[in-house]
Amino acid sequence: MKRRVVITGMGAITPLGLNVEESWQAAKAGVCGIGPITHYDASGQRVRIAAEVKGFDPVQYMDRKEARKADRCTQFALAAAAEAMLQSGLDMAKMDAGRCGVIMSTGIGGLSTIEQEHTRGQQQGYDRVSPYFIPASIANISAGHIAIRHGFKGVCSCVVTACASGANAVGDAFRQIRDGYAEVMLCGGTEASISPLGMGGFTSMKALCFSSDPRRASIPFDKERSGFVMGEGAGVLILEELEHALLRGAKIYGEMVGYGATCDAYHITAPAPEGEGAVRCMTEAIKDAGISPAEVGYINAHGTSTPMNDRCETAAIKTAFGDAASNLLVSSTKSMTGHLLGAAGAVEGIFTALALASGFVPPTIGYQVPDEECDLDVVPNVGRKVVLNYAMSNSLGFGGHNASLVFKRWRA
Repeated sequence: MKRRVVITGMGAITPLGLNVEESWQAAKAGVCGIGPITHYDASGQRVRIAAEVKGFDPVQYMDRKEARKADRCTQFALAAAAEAMLQSGLDMAKMDAGRCGVIMSTGIGGLSTIEQEHTRGQQQGYDRVSPYFIPASIANISAGHIAIRHGFKGVCSCVVTACASGANAVGDAFRQIRDGYAEVMLCGGTEASISPLGMGGFTSMKALCFSSDPRRASIPFDKERSGFVMGEGAGVLILEELEHALLRGAKIYGEMVGYGATCDAYHITAPAPEGEGAVRCMTEAIKDAGISPAEVGYINAHGTSTPMNDRCETAAIKTAFGDAASNLLVSSTKSMTGHLLGAAGAVEGIFTALALASGFVPPTIGYQVPDEECDLDVVPNVGRKVVLNYAMSNSLGFGGHNASLVFKRWRA
């Protein structure tokens, strides 16, 4: 028998705020988190705007020595995990640590550390790079740090599936609990790739928007969209088996009921024609949840603001949902946060759960020019109050990775 899985904690560091509440209130209000790059001098590069996390001080979450040894993406992960743990009220002294696991994803890992140490190696010789270079930059290290700090001794892994990483981490953690391998899972994603090399790489492949206007840069589903805006941050959820949560008197924020994961097996960066892989993914997630397409009221779309993604995702939603697509609300919070890469699915999963809990769908901001190929209700510019029972979050990554999460509004 499949076990029920609930959300008992959430944490977030985003371009909209330094915690879940700040980020969610900004998303509801349609705040744009995009602006000029301040992390480094971008004047010599074509793309000079991004969605940076503002005012983040790692020393508020860890001691100065630990912060110096950790890449920014790990710092984000530790901060978001600390918030989620505090919100959950978990007392690890009373838990079976072997039944508590961590799946923390990233798309790239410690890219800034890699860049800095490569430069040091060129200048001083490669035997003089930092002894912390490898442990600071490897993709799995955020998961390891979190497990060490909080004493989680069950499964501990890192999903790396590009822009689907965060959603895959949440979905894989959901299955760990539902299928009986764990009682508690800390899961999510982290990313910090607003760096000269990161921005240059995405620029050269023509994936980023070249606009200098933050309000017309990340504009999902708008006919004038031209590429995504790089973001950074982290999102963490505490998933827990229902009875385990009830027995300890935990506050429940939502329920996760379905997960779909597929591969296009088509192209390293382009989606399959008409979003064929995404169709199967959404269909799997709905079937896994044991509901009909008509019961899903809202989709937090992958919605990157690239011409191909938004068109293919729209087509995929229409195919997967059939006649029910005309009643769906489909917004992209990337219009406000930019694209958080490996953290996107986790942060957007949090926003989706909060949309259900609060009865409010965040908008797709910056929307001005309708596109006949993206003709769903994208909740343009202003969020909407609506009672929802089920909602979905989509994430689609380079390599053809697709992940869909289905959440249910919690009823005690």
